[in-house]
Amino acid sequence: MPDYRLRIEGEYEAMRNLLSALPKCPLSTLSTLELAGAGALLYNFYSGIENVLKQVFQMKVLVVPQGESWHRDLPVTAGEKGILSAQLLNSLKRYLAFRHFFGHGYAFNLFPERMQPLLDDAQSVFDQFKADIEKTMW
Repeated sequence: MPDYRLRIEGEYEAMRNLLSALPKCPLSTLSTLELAGAGALLYNFYSGIENVLKQVFQMKVLVVPQGESWHRDLPVTAGEKGILSAQLLNSLKRYLAFRHFFGHGYAFNLFPERMQPLLDDAQSVFDQFKADIEKTMW
């Protein structure tokens, strides 16, 4: 039987490392290359959230959404199942939108002023996410 708790803790550790690597200065001061790096970290942050949710779904024997819209359906379904709060779902929409933009766009088209709120809120979103997961899991 898989050790879901261990897998989730591994994701949390990777996400903590990622959060500590986020730039501490305003994104508007970064070069295009540095901004692309910050974008990759934000992209990975949301991927970590998805990875944890997939582990939670497997542990709870819930069907992980499939198909083209699975990235959008995963957090929505987690909200419907009481795993994530409505407040957190609202916050995650911004990260999902960025994930889509970053994955399908060009790094030189990033806008620091749009990314800055995501960077600024990442730690509190992570803390709320962990709290929501802990309430429903253990």
